[in-house]
Amino acid sequence: MTRLQAVFWDVDGTLADTELNGHRHAFNQAFSDCGLSWNWNEELYSELLSIPGGRQRMQFYAERLGDTLDAAFLDRLRQSKQQNYLKVVSSGAITLRPGVSRLLQEINKADVQQWIVTSSGEASVLALLESFPSELTDIFQGMVTADDVERHKPHPDPYQLALERSESDRATVVVFEDSTPGLLSARAAGLRCVLTPSPWDKELENSQQHASAVIDQLGEDDQKARIFSGPPCAGGLITLEYLELLLSAPSR
Repeated sequence: MTRLQAVFWDVDGTLADTELNGHRHAFNQAFSDCGLSWNWNEELYSELLSIPGGRQRMQFYAERLGDTLDAAFLDRLRQSKQQNYLKVVSSGAITLRPGVSRLLQEINKADVQQWIVTSSGEASVLALLESFPSELTDIFQGMVTADDVERHKPHPDPYQLALERSESDRATVVVFEDSTPGLLSARAAGLRCVLTPSPWDKELENSQQHASAVIDQLGEDDQKARIFSGPPCAGGLITLEYLELLLSAPSR
């Protein structure tokens, strides 16, 4: 069986449920702070999540309304949004998804590298990491964020950079993602991907066959994982052994 060398984690919707009750509230507060009348309700925000990256999302929405936001104003919006997101995170409103803490610790004990690869900015990621419980302190060896690449997901650039920085062989890496852009990015970089689908991604059904496994969540003793596609997992838990099994399976 091929030995796992690294795990690359997406953040929003994968590590934690950050979108609707975290980033969305921060965006709306930023709009108010900067004098915009925009308000992204859950339905609209779910639609806009097909655009990876907050700056790109705001620019897309402005263009859809026929507005033009200059770079300086976009920077101001992004900074305000980040500050408001930090407040949301520090309030304890963001929690890890089921099984994430368990698997992070299991992988860490096996001395397997773990990296964050996300379309969010570094400040938002660091704020979330600081809210993690003490047993997860320094669990990641590094990160690739929106600040590190010009082309974001679904382009392969974020995962290509993570491969370079971690000095990992792509044949020994597994990615965790929740969205179509993330899955396409991982696959374009030649990486196996475990998908935990986000309910707001309407396009995902058409592309999830490219994932090595599709599951609802990673599993706890009292909350077993459901496998929609891919190999069955023992005891309803996604484990290090399961990830290494995926490495040995034919790439999809």
